[in-house]
Amino acid sequence: MKRSKRLSVLLGVLAVCCILTLSVSKYEERKEKIKNSDEIIMELNSEDVTELSWEYESETFAFHKDENWLYDEDEHFPVNEEKVNQLLKNFESFGVSFIIEDADDLSQYGLSDPLCTIHIGLKEETHEISLGNYSEMDEERYVSIGDGNVYLVQDDPLDSFDIELSDMIQHDEIPAMDSVSEIQFAGSENYKAIYKENNEVTYSTEDVYFVKEGSDELPLDTGNIENYVETISELNLTNYVSYDVTDEELKSYGLDSPELSVTLQYRAGDGEDEEEKEETVVLHISRDPVEKEKAESEAAKSSDRDKSGKDTETDTDTDEEITAYLRVGESKIIYQISGPDYEDLMAASYNALRHQEVIWADFEDISGVKISLEGAEYELIVKEKNKESIWYYQDDEIETDDFRNALNSLSASEFTEEEPTDKEEISLTLQIDSENQPEVEIDLYRYDGNKCLAVVDGEPVSLVNRGYVVDLIEAVNAIVLNYVNNFMGR
Repeated sequence: MKRSKRLSVLLGVLAVCCILTLSVSKYEERKEKIKNSDEIIMELNSEDVTELSWEYESETFAFHKDENWLYDEDEHFPVNEEKVNQLLKNFESFGVSFIIEDADDLSQYGLSDPLCTIHIGLKEETHEISLGNYSEMDEERYVSIGDGNVYLVQDDPLDSFDIELSDMIQHDEIPAMDSVSEIQFAGSENYKAIYKENNEVTYSTEDVYFVKEGSDELPLDTGNIENYVETISELNLTNYVSYDVTDEELKSYGLDSPELSVTLQYRAGDGEDEEEKEETVVLHISRDPVEKEKAESEAAKSSDRDKSGKDTETDTDTDEEITAYLRVGESKIIYQISGPDYEDLMAASYNALRHQEVIWADFEDISGVKISLEGAEYELIVKEKNKESIWYYQDDEIETDDFRNALNSLSASEFTEEEPTDKEEISLTLQIDSENQPEVEIDLYRYDGNKCLAVVDGEPVSLVNRGYVVDLIEAVNAIVLNYVNNFMGR
């Protein structure tokens, strides 16, 4: 009996050993089917693809090709064909780094319920690519193409397909405008700025943009114009609100009759190609009509309160929200733009783009200044000494840093055509090395306790901060006082 029992135990141990041996054998067999590889498992020519679709995060995107790529759900959708080709480029030479042959349990790779399934249709065949889990250890994605194998790929297709429909739209593009020859404003502003390379009007050779007013040509600040064009060039046109706008929608966006339309005539490139033709781009800008009407109503009420002298502390917050829209030419796409972009684009008046300085001549081009101050007359002149330009008052060399800074600081707080009614603070006549404008007269009058009125060549121009005028007066007095002290010490 004991021997029989011992034999049963030995047979049981033998059976266990056989099972273990068989399991190890099967494991070794399975292990041999897992291997490194640099195999190319798919090669596609994107030109041969006629259908592309994918499902990801409960969303499906489907496109087909009929000469051009079209969105299945709405053929009016402007498809970015370059973006489609970028997606297909993942599979032009789809290589792997690891193969698991005849994989039985796809769930452990996330492929029984894939994260993303991609369908690619050609004329005679269709491919389905399933994207599973991401292997943190290998830092690669598990992929299946329906051939029974599981692959690890270094270049993760999900990086490309994790997108939204908005990423597939062919957005309008603002062209590169290296040389703008004309800017036409229509709507809230109505005038034209024209580029003229050979300035025959003002004392500054940097003045190249002018506005025609009657027989006069009024200069604009080149820096302000360049900043305005840069604002246009840097617009981020991606936040579309409609890609197939209707007439009714245009009205709801205020673009049936835009607040402002800007037409730019330009040349792309460096302008060295004589055959290069000028191109034109048009932008239409409007604020949301309902929002605009409300803002205008509140502004009118605030103005009435100011006129009546009532307390305005209950006024609404000045940091108002702005909803604004933009359309490029006759495009069917309407974009929402930011409040700051809207304000920058609407700042297109002549006063916004003209010189803000009372005098913008280069100080090195000024050869002399006649000054009238408190009934006294002074003259500062420039002489050449050792090939250097030296400023003099009477026979004394003078330092002009304070005078220069004060003169350059004279800038408009607002523009006005008001005639002076108060006393003159200081008057200057500048001699400038310019055939166009060899002399400029600037008269500064008291306006109120904080501002002075600047009159240039007899025409009222702007109000300036009175502190700047005081600085100018003090700079002149310092030059005169220094001369007196030197004279007394001789």
